Amino acid sequence: MKQYVIDELRPGDHERIKDYLDRHFGPADMGNIYWIPVEPVLYDPVQASHADCHPLYFAVQLSDTALTAELLVRTKNRIRCDCIQYATEDQLLWFSRLVDAVFERLEIKT
Repeated sequence: MKQYVIDELRPGDHERIKDYLDRHFGPADMGNIYWIPVEPVLYDPVQASHADCHPLYFAVQLSDTALTAELLVRTKNRIRCDCIQYATEDQLLWFSRLVDAVFERLEIKT
């Protein structure tokens, strides 16, 4: 699985990130999984055509020491579908900028 990882989080950083994610993306599923919706304008043609699968997400796991995101863009509505695929270049850039902005807003140095 391809992943985007920020590790070596400090305990105070973890709490601030968790609070931010809870406020902006809802409480975590299964204890530490957050679903960050991809901007619909970034869907590729296959993803855009699968309205029943919308919204599409990056799954992000927040542990005590790391933030780890699968680079597989997925839906909560199905386990398998043609629209579930690795992030496009634009989606990956959007996601990395979003994470960078969160860390900057929280004044967390990576």
